[in-house]
Amino acid sequence: MSAWLVSLEGTEAGHTLALWLALSAAFLHAVFGALQKGRHDPWLSRGAIDASYAIMAAPFALFVVPWPEPHMWPIFAGAWAIHLVYKMLQAMAYTKGSYTVVYPVVRGTGPLFTVIGAYLLFGEVFTVVQWLGVAVLLAGIYGLAVYNLRHLDSQRDTLPLALGLAVVTGLFVALYTTFDAYGIRATADPFTFLAWFFTIDGLVMPFIALLRWRSMDAPPAAAPLMLRGVIGGLVAFLSFGSVMLATRLDKVGEAAVLRETSTVFAALIGWLVLKETVGPRRIALMTLIALGAVIVEAGG
Repeated sequence: MSAWLVSLEGTEAGHTLALWLALSAAFLHAVFGALQKGRHDPWLSRGAIDASYAIMAAPFALFVVPWPEPHMWPIFAGAWAIHLVYKMLQAMAYTKGSYTVVYPVVRGTGPLFTVIGAYLLFGEVFTVVQWLGVAVLLAGIYGLAVYNLRHLDSQRDTLPLALGLAVVTGLFVALYTTFDAYGIRATADPFTFLAWFFTIDGLVMPFIALLRWRSMDAPPAAAPLMLRGVIGGLVAFLSFGSVMLATRLDKVGEAAVLRETSTVFAALIGWLVLKETVGPRRIALMTLIALGAVIVEAGG
């Protein structure tokens, strides 16, 4: 499997596979975001998810994939630190603001700075048409955030702080996307990076969540929370794993932009599964997001 994936790097088949991996990651990331923001406290949900995927990944890291090269350990340390700050910022943003407002702001900020980071780190250059696609996509994402903001009924007192946290979280999305792309390209076997990344990445948030759970006056039942964690852990494997593999196979910037169609999938999940109302304005904004992704892909 690893040899086959590596053989596709820089080929047309690799580009096509990266496209589908990025789109799959977009859908799964919308599911992942909904799981973290669901009926449980975001800190507890994140802790349960991290514990689940660390436990599931550890046997693969220790006994299945090739052992990491010595130069990979500082890279793992850097990825761990970046993701830890990102997760803490995201949990704080979700605690202070509405998911429908915070999520689009985070996802809109991420791809813009990822494209810039990919240029600085990997020398990737977007064409004028692709930059037009980025602008269209961002207009749709931020437009969706503004639309949701205008119809917000709760948490208005903490909204400025939530929006500030969302922007900073988006910056860390860009940082971890480019750094992870560097990491997965630095090892011979991409699955070595993935297995060890998930094992190491899940070591801190479970303890933070446990402390928060124990300090609550009425902590939620552990069984439903852990079930959400297991489901979220499996989704995380597929979502983050897909986009990381896409950045190894093809351009980092394009994968990051395509992943942000997750905002469209999040709205569709709300409409089809949660029976939320989706009016003509939201449909138009979602169309802009999808159109922007198409322009980026066609202009490459």
